[in-house]
Formats: sequence, structure tokens, C-alpha cells
Amino acid sequence: MTRPAVGFALAALVAAGLTVLPASAVDAVALAPAVTTATPSPTPSPTPTVDPVRAAEYWLRDYGIEEAWKTTRGAGVTIAVIDTGIARVPELDGAVIDGTDESGMGSDDGRTPVGVVDNNHGTWVASLAAGRGTGAETGMIGVAPEADLLSISVGFGATATVSAVEQIASAVRWAVDHGADVINLSLTTNTLTWDESWDEAFQYAFDHDVVVVVAAGNRGNGTESVGAPATIPGVLTVAGVDPTGRASDRASTSGITIAVAAPSEKLLGVSSDGKVVEWAGTSGAAPIVAGIVALVRSAHPDLNADNVINRILATAQHPSDVGQDPDPLYGYGLVNAEAAVNADVPAIDHSPLGLTLKEWVRLYRRGADADPEVSSSLAAPVEIEPLPAADVPVKASAPFLPTRSTILYGTLPLVAATVPAILIVLGVNAAARRIRSARSQRTPRQ
Repeated sequence: MTRPAVGFALAALVAAGLTVLPASAVDAVALAPAVTTATPSPTPSPTPTVDPVRAAEYWLRDYGIEEAWKTTRGAGVTIAVIDTGIARVPELDGAVIDGTDESGMGSDDGRTPVGVVDNNHGTWVASLAAGRGTGAETGMIGVAPEADLLSISVGFGATATVSAVEQIASAVRWAVDHGADVINLSLTTNTLTWDESWDEAFQYAFDHDVVVVVAAGNRGNGTESVGAPATIPGVLTVAGVDPTGRASDRASTSGITIAVAAPSEKLLGVSSDGKVVEWAGTSGAAPIVAGIVALVRSAHPDLNADNVINRILATAQHPSDVGQDPDPLYGYGLVNAEAAVNADVPAIDHSPLGLTLKEWVRLYRRGADADPEVSSSLAAPVEIEPLPAADVPVKASAPFLPTRSTILYGTLPLVAATVPAILIVLGVNAAARRIRSARSQRTPRQ
């Protein structure tokens, strides 16, 4: 088998100063066509054959997806793929029910792949999420093969007529307005922060009970830690692991916003020319989780987005040597589709991911005044009685001269008390002198 290197890591500087990358690794390998061979048998019965494409989809077996199919295959759920467009290939016949182009480079239905080097990316992602296969046991099949898809094409770089920031914000809103239950974003900006227009767009999705699944990014593309939109509170951020379940070195990254992990190496995808290729990256881990979300939403249509996400987190399996929860490499652990669909998980009434986007905006964008719900919850101002009027200021005077107050309350009382005392003392002295004088004039006896 030949292994042609197919580079598709896009590094386009956009108007907002961000670098937007498909969250994929740096190469893809074309697989041989799905040829089956029969081994001669000593009996007339033909030997069963196994389609090599279907056999290579190890995640269907190892992550409980085939077991979950005994309950649901995703019928009634719509996944929006915001990517480079979903091409018309046999594995996706009947899967795409609507679409649009936000890049200004594609077709109105979003089915024309855009981009120079990464135009297969959207079709790879879609085939992982909801591929139909080419037969009952042939061709690539997705995690939720009965879910519907929305194809929203976006593109970045010099040829794009719309900024990447604007494209994503508009694409999220379009997906919500056209019935998406799940949105998949297999891209990253490699920056922690995001444009304020994304506050409103992503909050619009959350307000309409949509689960937003986002790829964490890959070290192979220079993403050392998660960047927006994977840092937006409320999104379900997906890291990648190798076929043994260990954190992938090149096809994943780390960060405190990672929620769960899924396979990101030795993945399959259908290219826009219909060929099945092997590829790697959290761009593939994300649609695997998006497909599992679709299975949960199909099996439990009464659950809101918070409870759907909670089932994914609560049933994830931590590697035995990982103690932190959530872990910066694995989040809450490796996804388990069968458990997420069938386990008994208590309902919750809050976001299982912690801080919500609305709370984050209130804290860091100072958005409380713009939010009537938040403003109405603030305490009313306390009213106090008016203070008494201030005394009329007195004209300043020399500090050592007597004033009316000092004469009235100081000098006069002092004089009134001192004069009688002096008179008394003088009277006593005068009486004493008279007595002494009288004694001195008496004649002494002989």
C-alpha cells in the first residue's frame, strides 16, 4: 500500500488576528479499495468475507458503539457539521438534509468542498459521525448511521470573502435555526480567547438546547493547549487517544476544558472523491463523540442538553493510572457509547461542565446590565432618611480674643464665684487682726 503524504493543516491569518486550523494531524493515508477475497473451502458453503474498511473501524467495537446500536442508531437527531463542506459520496447518500455556505467560496447547499488543501476535511468528519456505509456490512459507517446531517461550509485564508470569526458565528446560528440537535466544530484558533460575537452565537445554541462538540486540537499542528472555541464555557471539548486508549502525543493536546477523550489515531474517512483514507487528529475524535451524543439524544429525546452531556461524562471510563477528575489529557475519561445510552444516570438541573457561558460573560464581559434576568436578581438599593441640616457656619475670629460664649459661659461664672470668695477671705483676715490687737492692749496681772 502506498502512503502518500497529504498535507491539510491550514494556517490562515484572519481578520480577527486568529489562526484557524482544522483540528487534524498532518497527513492522511489512502486505503486500498474494499476488496474481499474468498478462501476455498472443503465444503460447498462459501467462506464469509469481511470488508476491510468496516473491520478497520476499531472504535465501533472498543467504545461500545455497536452495543449501543442495539438500542438506537441515531434516528430523529440532526448533526450540523460546520467544516469545509460535505461532498456527495456513496457513504453519505441520504444523510445530508440541508446545508449552506458561509465562506463565499462554496455552493448554496454547502455540498461543494472549499479550501485548497483541506477540502476533504468536512467529508471525513461527516463520514465518521453519520456515514451510511455502502451496504449492510460494507463501506464506512458512522457512529450514528441513521442521524441526519447539515452541511455548513466554511473556509479561511486569502480566498475567503468573509472573516473566519464572522463565518463561525453565522454558521452556528444557521445550524440552530435549521434544526440542529448537535453541532460539530473540528477546528481551533490556538488562542484562549474569542471574539465577542461568539458569545452571542454560542449562547444562542445553548439557549436552544443544542449540544456543541468541539475538537481540542493537536500538538502535531502546533496546538500545545486547547484554544477557542474549545475554551468557551458549555461546549463539549474532545481530546484524542491512540488505539490503546492512551493520550495521543501528536493527535491531541491538553487543557482544563477537556471533557472527554475519543480515538484520534488510525481513523478512517471518506474523501470527496469517494476514496477511504486513514487519518488522525481530534478533528476525528470530535465527530465520534458528536455521533454518541446523537445516539443518546435519539434514545432519550426527553433529556435536555445538560443531561445529555452529563450522561457522556458520568459514563466515561478513566484510565486506571489517572486520578485527577477531570484530567487535562482525558477529561472525565474515554467515552463509552453503550453506557451513555443505557446506564441509569440520575437527572441533573445544572450544567455538568461548571461555569456557563452566560455566567462567564457576566463576570468577564461585565454583561450583567445587559441581561434583564441577571439585573432583576440583584438586590434593590437601600433607602435612608434624609440627614439633618448642617449648622450655619460661624464667622472666623482670632483664637486668643474673648467671644460671647467664653464671656457668658467662662468669664462671668468665674467672676461670680471668685469675688465672694475674696471678700470672705478679706473679712476673716480683718477679724483676726482685731482680735490680736485687743489682746496686746490688756494689762497683765501682778
